[in-house]
Amino acid sequence: QSRDVANNQLRELPAALADCPRLKEANFRGNQLKDKRLEKMVNGCQTKAILEYLRAGGRGKGKAEGAREEARKKKREKQQKKDGGDGEQEELEEVGKLLVKVLHVSENPAPLVVKVSPGIKDVRPFIVCCVLKGVSLKPGNALKRFLSAQTKLHEDICEKRTAATIATHDLQLIKGPLIYDVQPPDELKITPLGRKEIKAKDLLRQLQLEAEEQRKQKKRQNVSGLHRYLQLLDGKDNYPCLVDAEGVVISFPPITNSEKTKIRKDTRDLFLEVTSDTNLQICKDVMDTLILKIAELNRFTLENKEDSGSDNESDALCGPVNLNPSQNVQPMNFPLVVEQVRVVDTDGNLKVLYPSKTDLTTVSSLLTVIR
Repeated sequence: QSRDVANNQLRELPAALADCPRLKEANFRGNQLKDKRLEKMVNGCQTKAILEYLRAGGRGKGKAEGAREEARKKKREKQQKKDGGDGEQEELEEVGKLLVKVLHVSENPAPLVVKVSPGIKDVRPFIVCCVLKGVSLKPGNALKRFLSAQTKLHEDICEKRTAATIATHDLQLIKGPLIYDVQPPDELKITPLGRKEIKAKDLLRQLQLEAEEQRKQKKRQNVSGLHRYLQLLDGKDNYPCLVDAEGVVISFPPITNSEKTKIRKDTRDLFLEVTSDTNLQICKDVMDTLILKIAELNRFTLENKEDSGSDNESDALCGPVNLNPSQNVQPMNFPLVVEQVRVVDTDGNLKVLYPSKTDLTTVSSLLTVIR
């Protein structure tokens, strides 16, 4: 199906268009839309990218998007319950004994801070971060289990990264403060996990070629791995990135982390990051679930005293996580420590503090939080 409504007097495009599966081609050019970014997209992007933008809510969500957001919220809550119990009802009471202690900014002598540049609001405006200490990745298959769990979170609660993207880093390899910024595709440079330094536009072109080759070899329409997420950047003049104090890009959501801050079996402390172009609450819900999942995996690792495995980790772009030490410590008496991280604007005004008093409540029935 195709539609041509070019050069009319349209001021808005209804979000309901995103729910028209048979709409393959649409011409909206020449309409003076209120959403200037959308107006730019209709004059230069494919219909698929425009519909994805409408599906994500654009700027100022209509009733249709509000209904979809409510459905997403219910799906996240359902997934959190599922992940929390692992389908084993009899384990819920035991899982509830998991402990997490919150270290407030005021108690931390050197808290990590993330500064947000003004340009990010038009690209991927929402970010939530925290530091997690007390995890164990070294024994057995602990790291592999976490990578698998994070992949599952990306598929489920993150809705194949369309709602949010998780990124994790080795805290010891980060130089703060961090800046959540935007850069043009031909200027943004990153050393992706398992690859050499490359410009963002060249990385996407390389991944696109790999995706085409994969399709030819497997003779199927769908592609796997990172190649599935390339369309999430369609229509963007600038790409989001998290940059450390040395000017090194350590994260390029929703695509990849940097090799510089890659998590390994001997990583001791984690820096966790969740970003979204949808809304802030999704970031918080995903972070809540991620912390709960790490707590579960950490207890499993400590209770099942595995031998240290090999250092051959299969890392996944934009998403490994790590855990750490004291195999002989009883997990019930040794809570994970979550350090608050402040997200501020360029003037130092607070935008987000995680975890705040109202955070981690979605998993409160499964996690005991010491504040």
